[in-house]
Amino acid sequence: MKQLNRRTASMPGMQPVKVLQFGEGNFLRGFVDWIIDLLNERTDFGGNVQIVQPLNQGIVHLLNQQEGLYHVLLEGIQNGQPTREQRLISCVSNAINPYEDYKAYLALAENPDLQFIISNTTEAGIAFDAADTGMATLPNSFPGKLTALLFRRFEHFKGAADKGFYIIPCELIEKNGEKLRDTILAYASHWNLPSEFTAWIEKHNSFCNTLVDRIVPGFPKDNIKEIHQELGYEDNLVVKAEPFHLWVIEAPEAVRAAFPAEQAGLQVKFVEDLTPYRTRKVRILNGAHTALVPVAYLQGLRTVRDAIEDEQTGKFIRETIFEEIIPTLDLPAEELEQFANDVIERFQNPFIRHELQSIALNSISKYNVRVLPSVLEYHARKGQLPQRLLQSLAALILFYKGEWNGESLPLNDTPEVLDFFQKAWQSDSASAVVETVLSNQHLWGIDLTAIPGIAETVTKQLTALQETEKQTNIA
Repeated sequence: MKQLNRRTASMPGMQPVKVLQFGEGNFLRGFVDWIIDLLNERTDFGGNVQIVQPLNQGIVHLLNQQEGLYHVLLEGIQNGQPTREQRLISCVSNAINPYEDYKAYLALAENPDLQFIISNTTEAGIAFDAADTGMATLPNSFPGKLTALLFRRFEHFKGAADKGFYIIPCELIEKNGEKLRDTILAYASHWNLPSEFTAWIEKHNSFCNTLVDRIVPGFPKDNIKEIHQELGYEDNLVVKAEPFHLWVIEAPEAVRAAFPAEQAGLQVKFVEDLTPYRTRKVRILNGAHTALVPVAYLQGLRTVRDAIEDEQTGKFIRETIFEEIIPTLDLPAEELEQFANDVIERFQNPFIRHELQSIALNSISKYNVRVLPSVLEYHARKGQLPQRLLQSLAALILFYKGEWNGESLPLNDTPEVLDFFQKAWQSDSASAVVETVLSNQHLWGIDLTAIPGIAETVTKQLTALQETEKQTNIA
């Protein structure tokens, strides 16, 4: 079988490198580079990607062996129907490991065509490391490496206003662009770099806050031989992803003009404030996941797909989303409903096995962040309590008992949380357990028993679940 490269694939010549990308992992290749490849096909963007490996160990050698080529396989549900498509990604020009050639890495800053810097170095990647004491050798942290590159560019182009970058981090932290900018400025101070450089960073570089959303399972090792036969190439960098994609970028108009993804029909939104979109994702996608887990698990279901396709549990989560979560959000109803329908199709994806047990990790803190705000907002707007979201809370309290129908449940939380629930469940009274749990301000940030009717509602729900368990054991 042919090894994938530009000669065997008969690929045309390279585009100018406009994007410097820190990170070569599955997500960036299955999301950002896929988007840029479509930009090149559908618009006049005309730009390729230079990848920088942010850690000493990585896969840039594999990328260079395949001359930047690899396939993205999209598998999922769209418009109610299973869909599967493949795309050969050709926008990656080269990949470099700065640990092997620091000088070559710094020289990338001298490319006059560069406009964008994109990164995904994990949530811990945007951090200041005081051990990085200068640029004589390669800094350890990603922001340190980027500061060194930015300083080289500043010096090479003599602080030219038009040689700043549009910097678009994809790390999953809030205000990621602002945090990256602040960390770079901290390095500039730490290294005693000139004030002119600091002014150039602040005035002529745009640091964009972003929100990214796509499930990228990555390399399909279980059936890679069959995929190679289908592709007609030996591709060691195949990336599997779901069809859904969303990239919300908080940026000035200049960034939208330079990166015409909306013209390409892609789900890339340039906004003045991405907060409503982050809230939508956390409340609908993440919140539905968290609300679903204890309810579905106690029903004997074990995956998200099993849960959404179960008649009873599927109805529960759909009604939870449309009747109790969406009414608490402020984006246009059409946008919210479309996103919710996309979420349900993502839950139904037959190509991704998403275990409820994996989502159950730290469920108490997840409920506090993802679900409780919907409970409180629903109560504030309607003067009523959301029955299904509280049913989920009751199921969660029972889940944290650690046993159901004689079966041990997969609790995975901090020792403090597990110890608290173990002590709370020493009581045989459902109302006493609920009172203890809801009044714990360390868990929820507030005393939930102060909300009229909530303790009574959760107690009623919990008692009903316990009766179900008793009847099952009797049967």
